[in-house]
Amino acid sequence: MFLIIMGVFMLASWYVGNTLQKKFDHYSQVHLQNGMSGAEIAIKMLHDNGIYDVKVISTPGRLTDHYNPEDKTVNLSEAVYNQRNAAAAAVAAHEVGHAVQHATAYRWLEMRSKMVPVVSFASNYVQWVLLAGVLMVESFPGLLLAGIVLFGITTLFSVVTLPVEYDASHRALAWLKNENMVTQKEYAGAKDSLTWAARTYLVAALSSIGTLLYYVWMYLGRRE
Repeated sequence: MFLIIMGVFMLASWYVGNTLQKKFDHYSQVHLQNGMSGAEIAIKMLHDNGIYDVKVISTPGRLTDHYNPEDKTVNLSEAVYNQRNAAAAAVAAHEVGHAVQHATAYRWLEMRSKMVPVVSFASNYVQWVLLAGVLMVESFPGLLLAGIVLFGITTLFSVVTLPVEYDASHRALAWLKNENMVTQKEYAGAKDSLTWAARTYLVAALSSIGTLLYYVWMYLGRRE
């Protein structure tokens, strides 16, 4: 049953990730009529929200875009930073959405940030503790329980990440529309791109929850 569940989630993860890549490739061909690059979109959205202490920089790789609250930087992949299309606008605005969350003390982002040190610790040891716990479930069940606790922490983190990501996309799309930054066609492309990006986080969270429930079931049923 565990293998079936994991197989379903792996298939779903592959499908969503593959579709996301195709969506971004497609909407990268929808060029913005305003002629602005992803970097210019990001800077304007920051300033429109009264944020002037966040830098927009280029980072190597593909889909490596992220906001770093520690040094207050919006990191855009090279393609997003330089290109002038619906996909670049969507990603740039989404990452600035995180900067706006930070500036306004968005509670889910603050909760997620506070969890990072604990999650980092749990992530380093969870796989080894779970492996040992499964192998020694009959003789030393407490080890499996410890693994479940560690995995539960990482699962909670993935769940808390969901409202953070969905809210950032909502802020991005609202700004793009309200400020007339994109045409109707460009907006549709940006929305579709961010919708599929959000689904990657949803699948990851559901997969983590399913795996956690399996280990709990194993722990509770060890004596049956």
